[in-house]
Amino acid sequence: MGNPKGFLEIKRKEAGYRPVRDRIGDFGEVEQTLNLEDRIDQASRCMDCGIPFCHWACPTGSKIPEWQDAVYRENWEEASQILHSTNSFPEFTGRICPAPCEKSCVLSLHNAPVTIRENEASIIEKAFEYGYIKAQIPKNRTGKKVAVIGSGPAGLSVADLLNKAGHSVTVYEKDDAIGGLLRYGIPDFKLDKHVIDRRLDLFVEEGIEFKTNQDVGNTISIADLEKQYDAICLAIGAMKPRDLPIKGRELSGVHYAMDFLKQQNKVIRGDEFSKNERISAKGKNVVVIGGGDTGSDCVGTSIRQKANSVLQIELLPKPPEERAENNPWPYWPNTLRTSSSHLEGCKRRWSISSKEFEGENGAVSSLKISQIEWTKDENGKFQMNEIPGTEETVEAELVLLAMGFVHPVHEGLVNELGVELDGRGNIKTNENGQTSNSKIFCSGDATTGASLVVRALHNGRKTAASMHSFLNK
Repeated sequence: MGNPKGFLEIKRKEAGYRPVRDRIGDFGEVEQTLNLEDRIDQASRCMDCGIPFCHWACPTGSKIPEWQDAVYRENWEEASQILHSTNSFPEFTGRICPAPCEKSCVLSLHNAPVTIRENEASIIEKAFEYGYIKAQIPKNRTGKKVAVIGSGPAGLSVADLLNKAGHSVTVYEKDDAIGGLLRYGIPDFKLDKHVIDRRLDLFVEEGIEFKTNQDVGNTISIADLEKQYDAICLAIGAMKPRDLPIKGRELSGVHYAMDFLKQQNKVIRGDEFSKNERISAKGKNVVVIGGGDTGSDCVGTSIRQKANSVLQIELLPKPPEERAENNPWPYWPNTLRTSSSHLEGCKRRWSISSKEFEGENGAVSSLKISQIEWTKDENGKFQMNEIPGTEETVEAELVLLAMGFVHPVHEGLVNELGVELDGRGNIKTNENGQTSNSKIFCSGDATTGASLVVRALHNGRKTAASMHSFLNK
């Protein structure tokens, strides 16, 4: 490494967030950026640790020590090339990845890992600024045609690599814009949409064809696509939300989180909604059910919409502040995570069960909840038990269900295809990413279940390699 003593001489320094009073007034990205000198110093903290556990922990297998050294030497072009060798979209992961690499950094043993994610984001922005990121138009075409259904991170990864290999790629998207969850599921304060559009412009220049408002399996027959294309990839995500079938679920004001987030992203784009269509937290007591990233995004969005109060409840117990003995480094730490949204004014509660929605004039007005405890049965499985006498009622004029996703949507495309599913309702594939129909591949959350963007990106690259081999045969 350029400075083998960097980790001893320089302390970890994060860019941090914009002040709360400023950022809650808009939907601009909350994260700040370090000056160039500080960024180079942070890259110098990457130590010559012998075994790069960061590389092991990263789903894309990012060559982190190599590009950290390039940053230290201010060789942004080389750093960008190394980044792109394993990841088509470092501008996405540099913003929204939970950074398992940092949790496995050797310096995490001292709670001061290298700022890997921030350094990654800096590399890609410098590469765009200096003009290193340019369209790479294939010199030759193979004559093979590929359809990718779904334009989220997995689908875009598949499209990128197959297009670079010379195949003609068409991406079909059921929504009115490309990007999948990147576009409509992640708020602008985490991922500004110009970042997506910037990359899409390059893809169009490179020859990828994008078709929006194309609901394959409903308005378009998958059988027709099978006749037109040499191979098809399903990258439709795991978009079937987990519901909460308790009394009062039918009341207005109870919404799936993704409906709420998607609409707000469209509003920022300039779309207009009628008063009856608009899902707004303004002046309301909001309850977010679900303690994950989607729930956190609902919290931040509600605060920016000027909610009266925001309460986030979680069924599971509160995680510990530090690693438990049975959760050692370098594995992912099952510890308490606090997002930028949580810091903006949100009450959080754990081990809470939702009992009943109550309403007035057809609209939700409150939610009955109770405290629970988790115990193990004789087989070591956890069981949930309500604690007697803990039932209470909380005000709730808007309830957002952010309890995750169960599997891909089966209605339409999946049912029409009749492909084999696994025990969890995901699309079953072999080691090459092929479904029970050998011409049709599947990638990303549709086959693994809902997961991280970085895992979808990596799965897309693996699927693209398998499809390339299939097409060559």
